[in-house]
Amino acid sequence: MMKNILALSLLAAVAAGFTACSDDNLSSESVIKPSKTANTVFDKWLYKNFVVPYNIQIQWRYEDNESDMSYYDVPADSAQSVQLAHIVKYTCVEAYTEAAGIDFTRRFFPKLFSFLGEFEYENNGNIKLGTAEGGKKIRLLGVNHLDRFKNNRTYLDEYYLKTIHHEFVHIVNQTKDYPREFGKVTPTGYVNDSWSSAKYGTGYEKRGFVTAYSQKEEREDFAEVVSTYIISTDAQWKALLKRATVVDANGAAVEDQPGVTAIEKKLEIAKRYYKETFNVDLEKVREAVIERENNVVSGSYNLTNLNY
Repeated sequence: MMKNILALSLLAAVAAGFTACSDDNLSSESVIKPSKTANTVFDKWLYKNFVVPYNIQIQWRYEDNESDMSYYDVPADSAQSVQLAHIVKYTCVEAYTEAAGIDFTRRFFPKLFSFLGEFEYENNGNIKLGTAEGGKKIRLLGVNHLDRFKNNRTYLDEYYLKTIHHEFVHIVNQTKDYPREFGKVTPTGYVNDSWSSAKYGTGYEKRGFVTAYSQKEEREDFAEVVSTYIISTDAQWKALLKRATVVDANGAAVEDQPGVTAIEKKLEIAKRYYKETFNVDLEKVREAVIERENNVVSGSYNLTNLNY
């Protein structure tokens, strides 16, 4: 009898609850509001300097779908994002426009740059500086370290600009592949992920590679040759070829120089590919890049002006 009374009491309470709910005046407006972020002065500058002339978007606010969930990513600092956007525009986008024409830049340059605050660290100790995806976008990492590197040309190249040029080479290659003869220059020299081991971390120039990473695979080798050459002054490139030179016991260069020959052959193929395929002179690109980089590290180019 007590169980029946308890059951009836519960039913009465539920019924009363339904009655009470039915008397409420429910609003037709959703309580879930879409996020609205007002455009800043920086956003307006980006629109004027990237979107309008080149249809390029700089995504400097943190977006989950643009981060790699395999790593610990953090948002990019807004002030350093402003500076990096200026650097990308001046030393990369406009350098190619100056040397190759605005039509080339509009057609081939990636349409999205995604900024993330931290570099991505792999278990083997390697640091991921950036990635390119599908020929459409480049993720630039380590933005929050820019203030430490912006006035040092070597570091600026190593952590940011070379990454952009390297990834842009991949994007250009996805449009039209590089000549197959490139891989025949050092066909047995590619070692996949072993490139970062102690065995391959030194002496790679004498084996015909411009960087240790060049030894990973043929595709990366091509991108490294082009990007390394573009950011290297005459003195830097000569120093690289000197490291590739084999000398005898007296310090004199021996007659046979396989490393130097291989590097020069790879560069010749790359230059011919750009000229014949896109009518782009890599020498002119290099001159524009180096001059603009020097202006950045010397402080003669304003990295914070948002009034133009």
